[in-house]
Amino acid sequence: MDTFPPSPQTPAASSGPESAPEAEAEGTAAAAMGSTHGPQQGGPQQGGPRRRASRRLPVVWRALTHALTPKGLRSSELSLALLSVPVGIGVGLAVAGLHALVLALHSLAFKVPFGDHISSALFIPSSLALAAPVVGGALLAGLGLLFRRARDTVDPIEANALYGGRMSLRDSLRLTLSIVVSHGAGGSVGMEAAFTQTGAGMASNFGRRLNLRRNDLRTLVGCGAAAAISAAFTAPLAGAFYAFELVIGTYTMATLAPVCVAAVVANQVAQMALNRPALFILAEPPVIRGGDFATFLLVGLAAGALAILTMQAVTHAERLFRQLPIPRALHPVLGGLLLGPMALVLPGVLGGGQGALQYGFDHGYGLGLAFVMLVAKVVASALCLGAGFRGGLFSASLLLGSLFGSMVSDIGTLLPWDLVAQRSAVMLVGMGSFAAAVVGAPVTMVLLVLELTGDLRASAGVLMGVIASTLLVRETFGYSFATWRFHQRGVQIRGGHDIGWVKDMTVGRLMRGDPKTVPADITLGALRGHYPPGSAKTVFALDPNGAFAGRVDMNAVHDPQHELPADQRAAELARDREHFLLPDQSVRMALQRFADWDADSLPVVEGVSSRRVVGYLTEAYALRRYSQELERRRGDELGVRDLFGGV
Repeated sequence: MDTFPPSPQTPAASSGPESAPEAEAEGTAAAAMGSTHGPQQGGPQQGGPRRRASRRLPVVWRALTHALTPKGLRSSELSLALLSVPVGIGVGLAVAGLHALVLALHSLAFKVPFGDHISSALFIPSSLALAAPVVGGALLAGLGLLFRRARDTVDPIEANALYGGRMSLRDSLRLTLSIVVSHGAGGSVGMEAAFTQTGAGMASNFGRRLNLRRNDLRTLVGCGAAAAISAAFTAPLAGAFYAFELVIGTYTMATLAPVCVAAVVANQVAQMALNRPALFILAEPPVIRGGDFATFLLVGLAAGALAILTMQAVTHAERLFRQLPIPRALHPVLGGLLLGPMALVLPGVLGGGQGALQYGFDHGYGLGLAFVMLVAKVVASALCLGAGFRGGLFSASLLLGSLFGSMVSDIGTLLPWDLVAQRSAVMLVGMGSFAAAVVGAPVTMVLLVLELTGDLRASAGVLMGVIASTLLVRETFGYSFATWRFHQRGVQIRGGHDIGWVKDMTVGRLMRGDPKTVPADITLGALRGHYPPGSAKTVFALDPNGAFAGRVDMNAVHDPQHELPADQRAAELARDREHFLLPDQSVRMALQRFADWDADSLPVVEGVSSRRVVGYLTEAYALRRYSQELERRRGDELGVRDLFGGV
């Protein structure tokens, strides 16, 4: 039944339950002023601002209290912003704790002072450099055997793309443990995967306990990832856009407040808990000339090509390890045996490379050493990931890009023309371009450089390189490292965009459960008696075993111009015996079947073998539900309840 809004003369707003707190507050204020002195004289002149403030306070209070109610948690943008505060606090503490744990493991395993980075250590005992990666590999082998029956861990991008933000906190912590062991043993991988997995897993678990809607849960997972990157790199803006670009898949006004609040809160909490230094510090701001921007474009193109080779190197390493005639559980041990000699010669290949990155900005490596370090780091990272060490390439890509930029700068000094910019500027461009190509987050890298240097002109130079590298990778390779790994696993997603709802909208959920079925041997006379003209457009014929035997067009059965014999069997008119849908097929597949088979109604059978009809679906209804869901999803993304204004 339609409902209509009250007319302007109807005082509905003053009598409903929503206005009760305001009326009660006003009544209480009036009683307090009038109980002693009687009726107030000159009301407009006395206490006017106070009365107006008393009217505003209940409105604000109602908004806050409604945001914290079960209904408000599922419908209010303010509630998500409030929920992002505990997410930021929890993730900030978790990142600080994990970072302190890894520093302690490095100090224990490599005898470096607590807080120093192993990639910049001046001296590591040879026995420890050889033994620590092997011990770490053995521990990973043990964890692999312990968790061999565990399911694959869903990462934040995959969770938001396919599962509506649903992640297992237990699986996330199990993966984090493996990454901590890998990094603590000197593996040439980064800790960022552990930070984001833990942060997003905590946020997902928190949101599921509150029974949040699908889109709100996806946003909260993005808050967890943003908080993790923000706390790890002391860069809230970079953390927020990491979530927008990779985990949520889009930037909207509805996600801006919660994601940014979580990033800022996590950064402050982590700094108070651990006082972690910045990723790198420049001794002086780089000098950038107007002509240098053309050089930055070329650096970005070359960095993008190198990033593609690096990502493919990881895949080749995994393929080589799979071909080895040894148990898969021993692959990490072999990887540790191969990493040790490399670390003995070049300690900079150990860990994520933050210490080596700072050393490069402070002192430089020279052309020859930078080239050796670049090749060694690519090989070490591919070797570790291929052998089963767990982690990511975020930190490694920053070091690799800076090494490449340092090489370009040193090559430029050998040329007779002054074409190459200052070394630190080219290193920044190489770092941002290479990392943007590997991670797949161009704006994140530009903001990371901006937050760490505070130099707008240097950030503009990085932007030029990032544009070039990103375009090259998208046009020639088509994947970031994360999506490339998904592709290798057979998971066809390109980012955090929500495509899982399409798989959730299955034929079984859309079909009607009252299909019109008849025996295939029924006569047309009896069929006309069961279904008079206009009662059905299509009926489904069943063979003696109850299996689908084809569709019967009732227009042909009742056609007066070509009247068929009454004793003819319906089986003779049944057609398209192989045209049916299955309950677990998605609505997109169903719509494709309608188009391919030129049908407006199809039966839904229990299985290919039994072919028992359990329902039917029409093309018109599938299209209507699909378009409605698209509109609703788009409205949720934009934070608009009625996207088309009722049109």
